[in-house]
Amino acid sequence: MEIRISEEICQLIPDFKIGVIEYKNITVSDSPQMVKGRLQLFQESIFFDLENKQLTDLPGIKEWRNIFKKTGKDPNRYRHSVEALFRRIQKQNYLSSIHSAIDINNFFSLQYQVPIGVYDYDLLKAPVVIRIGKEGEAYNGLNGRTNSMEHLIISSDGNGPFGSPFVDSGKAPVTINTRNALQIIYLRPSTSNENAAKLTESLMNMFTQIHGGETSYQIVRCQ
Repeated sequence: MEIRISEEICQLIPDFKIGVIEYKNITVSDSPQMVKGRLQLFQESIFFDLENKQLTDLPGIKEWRNIFKKTGKDPNRYRHSVEALFRRIQKQNYLSSIHSAIDINNFFSLQYQVPIGVYDYDLLKAPVVIRIGKEGEAYNGLNGRTNSMEHLIISSDGNGPFGSPFVDSGKAPVTINTRNALQIIYLRPSTSNENAAKLTESLMNMFTQIHGGETSYQIVRCQ
């Protein structure tokens, strides 16, 4: 699928980049016990680690807060998805297992401190553009609310916005019926091109171990 980053983002954040993975013929199901166990243990480890740290000082949390500031959104009112996950864990409101695709998504989002979205490929209409939300743009999010996307970085296809590092919409969610998926890693701009590729490939390989299918990935960047 054709995916590009808007010129507006590139002017504001010249080193902006995303990891993009396409999956074909996958099988989504309840998570294996290994995945559930790793997700639970990792959350417990994060909870104890945060006892002696300021959450907003964590590198990934801090960098994405700064991105929100650059696009004109208050990060204290609009928290990017990975910060929201960390704040839940800080309150010991641990994430429960949903299904294999979401659980892997959450695990890697926590591990690398970056927002990650996974979408049903067959519900999207090419091309996909990563851009900044315009005045009046909004969608019903997976948080159960209608969310204004103005000044937020969004992923938009031929039918409009469907995802964001803030919260994804209900337009193209991955379910147990999904057979083809698109995964977008909203990488930290400070990540080198080499490390961006390594991170993306690592996520792709773990996802494939659980779900099978055929895969390909690319790093889409401004430069």
